[in-house]
Amino acid sequence: MLKIYNTLTRQKEDFIPLKEGKVTMYSCGPTVYSYAHIGNLRTYIFMDIFRRVLKYDGYKLKGVMNITDVGHLLSDGDEGEDKMAKAAREQQKTPWEIAEFYTNYFFEDFKKLNIGKPEVIAKATDHIAEMIKDVQTLIDKGYAYEIDDGIYYDISKFPDYGKLSRLSLDDQQAGARVEVNSQKRHPADFAVWKKADPQHIMQWQSPWGMGYPGWHIECSTMSRKYLGNHFDIHTGGVDAIPVHHENEIAQNEALEGHKTVNYWVHSEFMLVDNGKMSKSLGNVYRIDQLEEKGYCALDYRYFCLNAHYRKKLNFTFEGMDGAKTSYARLLNTLYAHKVSNTATDPQVLAEYKKQFDEAVNDDLNIPLALGVVWTMVKAPKSKDIYALALEFDKVLGLSLDKAQPAEEEQTDIPEEISKLAEERFEAKKHKDFATADALRAKLTELGYSVLDSKEGYKVVPLNK
Repeated sequence: MLKIYNTLTRQKEDFIPLKEGKVTMYSCGPTVYSYAHIGNLRTYIFMDIFRRVLKYDGYKLKGVMNITDVGHLLSDGDEGEDKMAKAAREQQKTPWEIAEFYTNYFFEDFKKLNIGKPEVIAKATDHIAEMIKDVQTLIDKGYAYEIDDGIYYDISKFPDYGKLSRLSLDDQQAGARVEVNSQKRHPADFAVWKKADPQHIMQWQSPWGMGYPGWHIECSTMSRKYLGNHFDIHTGGVDAIPVHHENEIAQNEALEGHKTVNYWVHSEFMLVDNGKMSKSLGNVYRIDQLEEKGYCALDYRYFCLNAHYRKKLNFTFEGMDGAKTSYARLLNTLYAHKVSNTATDPQVLAEYKKQFDEAVNDDLNIPLALGVVWTMVKAPKSKDIYALALEFDKVLGLSLDKAQPAEEEQTDIPEEISKLAEERFEAKKHKDFATADALRAKLTELGYSVLDSKEGYKVVPLNK
């Protein structure tokens, strides 16, 4: 049985979905005002691994991820300019152009990293009417109130406020800057709707005049629209716990009158050289920047899989070098299994699978699962081990089907063998399959295998 760490209870729990065989899951997505950096992307690799484990375990999954294209202010505490409006002003584009460009770029990184898209991608600007309705409901129920610059949630009306972050209202009071808005009933009250200045470039008509939604109401509205008033899992980064997710809980439970999420699951921060990742420090990297330095996106995915999602991960280029080398060695080692004609005892395979399954179901212990894979590929060469590795790759997402020989092995082919392989390739191209099959058989007798691909073919020694 899958066990997962629930931030709400601070313990590992058996995962029991609301409906047998089905899982509903909401994941906080990007604010598309800029490029996603590798720290952001670690959170989505975690989301992807979680989704993959659920599918591996046989669950049918309905996942939702939002795209925040309005309402996320420069400060999480309702201060400053809207990030989308600021980016639009600085880049002299419309907010919609900004959103489209960075959303497309974000999903290009998804492809490179083998991150699967959730079943529903929900843009905030497509759900303004539903958000207005929820804000009105909060007012009608006495949880929200209007002041000069917007509609605010009254956290004093929600006694459980702070239960996710374990912060009290006194803690919130001590951490808030009272001078920001003296009209608020409590310094930690947060905006569910902001009234817009006439020059604000993103605004909609509402019962309270022209304005735009608060960042937190967006996720409450979209998660409940697509997953209902009670769903299984909510994921995100640990940075979202004390403000964004705390506020989601307050809104959801005020709107519905009961708990709406059973498991809150969060991934830890990424550090750079044991320090904070920051644009001002010049240590924020994107996937394309790693590619410029000679790494591929899956080198980075492999790097992330070597640390548990609830542990801080320290990014260094030395660490990336190690990940690149290890990942290449894994593909090279696995290739020898791919071209092998021998088999492995089914009981041995069953033990590997048992160990792998136990690891991934123990709070997504991917580093341990990866260790099982390494133990397995160091065993005597076997086509069965290659097949099992591909089964495990449904969780790992490392494209292990692209296993290939080391560069030095690819070129060490005798001229006679290369000539036979080329003759076979030409015969196949001309649909002379009888000749092609005969030449393949001859190559096999001589101790070589031919692997066809979209790019052509490769010749490799058998059982090497």
